[in-house]
Amino acid sequence: MAAREHGDAVADVRRDQMLAAASTLIAQRGFNDTRIADVAKRVGASPALVIYYFGTKDSLLTEALRWSERSFYAATEEMLRSTEKLRDRLETLVEWTLVADKQEALTGDWGLWFDLWAQAFRHPEVKKDRAELDAQWRDLIARLVQEGIDAGEIEPLDVQTFAIMWGSLLDGLVVQVALDDPVVDSRRARQVALDVAAKELGLPSRPRVRSAKRS
Repeated sequence: MAAREHGDAVADVRRDQMLAAASTLIAQRGFNDTRIADVAKRVGASPALVIYYFGTKDSLLTEALRWSERSFYAATEEMLRSTEKLRDRLETLVEWTLVADKQEALTGDWGLWFDLWAQAFRHPEVKKDRAELDAQWRDLIARLVQEGIDAGEIEPLDVQTFAIMWGSLLDGLVVQVALDDPVVDSRRARQVALDVAAKELGLPSRPRVRSAKRS
């Protein structure tokens, strides 16, 4: 039994190493320019071993994104334990989503998401995985809002519809910020996201933050 558990632990470590390598390479090069052989070389393994763990390159992409999302959801759970008010929770979520440094974001989870969306458009299996990951995102938003309702901070509303709308809004704003839109910088995106949430949830609006002028 001990030997089997040791073997499983080693396999888990090896798998995580491959996922970390895949996350880095896909974010840096893009999905199409990353090969199974590149991931294998990065961790000192054979391409056959990577295929053994993940089956296909598409599967490697979705699993790499799931792996990279773990830290986000773990941090979110900690934030929920230490942050009580709905507004503060929403503001933190927006800050974590609409990071000010777009280059840092593009070399992390968002770079993987952009490739996942592109692959999901043409590949049914990737489309299915995309749906599961987006459902997790919407469930998180719905949970925050429902807890705000339960605490008496806001009036009851359709939390699922809000989660779909607001989650999609954040995703779209991230694309604008990441592509260096001349109008939608991170500050404006943050303000839009929070204004919409305040209006839909019946929360008082915060004072507006003026965006710095572009040179």
